[in-house]
Amino acid sequence: MTKSEKTKEYIIAKAAPLFNKKGYAGTSMSDIMKATGLAKGGLYGNFESKDEIAALAFEYSYNQLKEDIGQKVQARKTGIEKLVTILQYYKNYTVSPPIDGGCPLMNTAVDADDAYPFLKKKARQALQEMVGSLQHVLKLGIQEGSFRSDLNVKKEAELIFAQIEGGIMMAKVLDDVTVLNRLIDNLKYRIETEYKP
Repeated sequence: MTKSEKTKEYIIAKAAPLFNKKGYAGTSMSDIMKATGLAKGGLYGNFESKDEIAALAFEYSYNQLKEDIGQKVQARKTGIEKLVTILQYYKNYTVSPPIDGGCPLMNTAVDADDAYPFLKKKARQALQEMVGSLQHVLKLGIQEGSFRSDLNVKKEAELIFAQIEGGIMMAKVLDDVTVLNRLIDNLKYRIETEYKP
């Protein structure tokens, strides 16, 4: 890795929590300069714009989330074990988030909406990937005989993900992690009762 690549990586690692906590509009180049200890020239010498830093910062945070949850899920063998592991991962998420600032997908999706199309595109791709991963786990459960063969994989994956992300949002707004945990417990109960063949 070249010195320039190391510097870019350092800037992104320092900028990622800022964007994840404060959003695009709330994060200034001055904030990034302060976090990195670099002058403005040090930032613009490595990146064309704040947009580029924001996009790469989201990718950095999202990849951290993906790797963290991915390691836990890959350690499990069956579809049901993998699905329960995903639910367990999000228990108490708002109290002790594995990624500084909370869920990067939720934060970026809300922040980007229609104001920052380049970020919305990144969030859309991440959302599709997360829902796709859930579909894969559900299909695995069907193949193993753990889940009903007539389970609507797409619908259930969307439902699971929407409840998790909605639970995170509600828990953050209400400062009450029990809201999220109740939704996760309800999902677990649904999986254990309604998904059985």
